[in-house]
Amino acid sequence: MKETVVSGIRSTGKLHLGNYYGAVKNFVQMQNDYNCYFFIADLHSLTTHPTPADLHGNIKHVLVEYLASGIDPETSTIYIQSDVPEVAELYLYLNMNAYMGELERSTSFKDKVRANPDNVNAGLLTYPVLMAADILIHKATKVPVGKDQEQHLEMARTFGNRFNRLYHTEYFPEPYAFSYTDNLVKVPGLDGKGKMGKSEGEANAVYLSDDPETIRKKVMRAVSDGGPTEENQPKPEPIQNLFDLMKVVSSTDTLAHFEDLYSKMQIRYGDFKKQLAEDMILATAPMRERIQDIAKDDAYLRQVAKHGALKARESAQKTIREVRSLIGFKSF
Repeated sequence: MKETVVSGIRSTGKLHLGNYYGAVKNFVQMQNDYNCYFFIADLHSLTTHPTPADLHGNIKHVLVEYLASGIDPETSTIYIQSDVPEVAELYLYLNMNAYMGELERSTSFKDKVRANPDNVNAGLLTYPVLMAADILIHKATKVPVGKDQEQHLEMARTFGNRFNRLYHTEYFPEPYAFSYTDNLVKVPGLDGKGKMGKSEGEANAVYLSDDPETIRKKVMRAVSDGGPTEENQPKPEPIQNLFDLMKVVSSTDTLAHFEDLYSKMQIRYGDFKKQLAEDMILATAPMRERIQDIAKDDAYLRQVAKHGALKARESAQKTIREVRSLIGFKSF
């Protein structure tokens, strides 16, 4: 029996280089070795109140880009979260055993409250419970997550273990963070701070579907500085971020060339950024072409979504039947 892996991406827009190199590229490699469930987290995205048109469009973007990146719907189970109502049912049961104090202490909840004080909804508070339901519904033991999600994964273990204790069972296994590679790829944004992300704005991220001219404009506007003032000096964060991006998309010779120029105080950021942009365009070209082709094929997308929902529901329905029995729900 292959171990089960579960991972999801929120349907809040198009996938960017950080999503691809930080997660999706690993998904493609691991799908032959594990029983993989990759879902589009549209229920999670409702905390930000998208319009119906945006919600559907964003789901389509992620589905198209999962497929364009090489995730095989015959090998893996690709599904839309809201197509599996059993997830919401398990979320309800787990919520009954989740406590206000522990949810309010969640780092991500506190961050969201600070960032959006006018939209502190119950969905944000119970976000870790829904994430736990996503994982536990398939009894996954491996979850590819970044450092920022490790607390949520710890909470998923807490909720699963609490259910087991409450109902005197060993039903839910413990899920743990998992990386398919020892070399976790850091993909910083173009704004000079932290990782590439959708929430930091369009200019911070290079999307897999961006056309060459858009990529050139974004990279040329990336935050830099006046250049090194002494030989072999450490790079400030915005400059190190650009070199980290080059490490992801460029050849080792290209990276070494610009490292050498920086060390010798001979670097010209205009030339550096032009090279980085062209290497990004080259790296994303195959996916960009596949995205354009797949996005036009609505019949294929419907087939993939329907097939994925059937496979995911088969697993989820079994879990819900057994969970209901353990809780004590019985038919008359």
